[in-house]
Amino acid sequence: MVKIGVLTSSRADFGVYLPLLKAFKIDPEVSFEIIAFGTHLSNLHGRTIEEIFQAGFTVHSTISSILTDDSEEAIASSAAFTSLKFASFWANHKNDFDIVLCIGDRYEMFAAVIAGVPFGIKFAHFYGGDYSNGAIDNIYRDSISHASTVHFTSSQRCAERVKLLKGNIESVDIIGLLSLDELEKQELLSLDEFKSKWLIDLTVPTILVAFHPETVHPEKNIEHVQVVYEVLNAIQRDFQIVITMPNADTFSSKFRKVFEKIKTKFPRKVFLIENFGIQSYFTCMKAALLMIGNTSSGLSEAASFNKYFINIGDRQNGREIGSNVINVDFKKEEIIRRIYSTIDLGQYQGINIYKQSSAVARILTRLKSINH
Repeated sequence: MVKIGVLTSSRADFGVYLPLLKAFKIDPEVSFEIIAFGTHLSNLHGRTIEEIFQAGFTVHSTISSILTDDSEEAIASSAAFTSLKFASFWANHKNDFDIVLCIGDRYEMFAAVIAGVPFGIKFAHFYGGDYSNGAIDNIYRDSISHASTVHFTSSQRCAERVKLLKGNIESVDIIGLLSLDELEKQELLSLDEFKSKWLIDLTVPTILVAFHPETVHPEKNIEHVQVVYEVLNAIQRDFQIVITMPNADTFSSKFRKVFEKIKTKFPRKVFLIENFGIQSYFTCMKAALLMIGNTSSGLSEAASFNKYFINIGDRQNGREIGSNVINVDFKKEEIIRRIYSTIDLGQYQGINIYKQSSAVARILTRLKSINH
């Protein structure tokens, strides 16, 4: 039996883990414990730990590190506090797990993993090797990879980069995006069910929006939020706008305020969602005309629903993109023009470059081999 710890700090990483957690639950050779922290425990961000419970899982440990605001000092303090809390956690649980799963590039995840290094915790990192010019996440992501001994990447290019970081190691498995592994089995809501749950009618022409601040040059966010406001103000004449609220990044409050402003101005045309959950999020993505913003979900998941993604700004620059992704600068007129011209293209008909077959099965095989 392999004993696995699962670190989850946000709605986003739990959604990625979900197909794997379902497999853990029915595998007699796997014992696992979920460790929830970060924005899962934040009321401001929808207290998404409830989504874990609703999916039928038990949370074995919670570690709270309060984020007072989204300034640089608050982010740094939160990371330090998270690391301090995890130092105590690992001291008491260092022998509990054969392997601990960690994912992505969030500062909270970085803090949890780095605290485990002195205790010799063995980590398996999902999605190292990515690179994004518009976010400081590269620093966190690469540090997590350095601290990990097992690696699951989304592509060959990412695998090569991890090998370069680690000194040409062999233990890198290319799995694509885990959340896509069982997409065909994902039961989405009907449009009536969605409307009943969210009071949003997806038969109305809809654009799905997801923006996060650019953290490499945070001073640019003041200009960016103004452009976003002007774009949304213009397109609401023709479309319903569904906005998923940003994560806890530096200056994310600036985007939150402009979204709340546009919602107040057009309460029947604009909808703000703190936490959709995977089922509702994918239902909305499938029904929308297209997606706009600067979220990695647009790069990795939109193509599986035959959607184009208008990727705005530099946050995702450097990542591998499929032919459904249309890159645009933060320029109002260009963004608006691209929205209308892309809708005229209809549904995206190409492939999703992040889709691999049997990702869950291959991950299970790798994790079970750790003690052999």
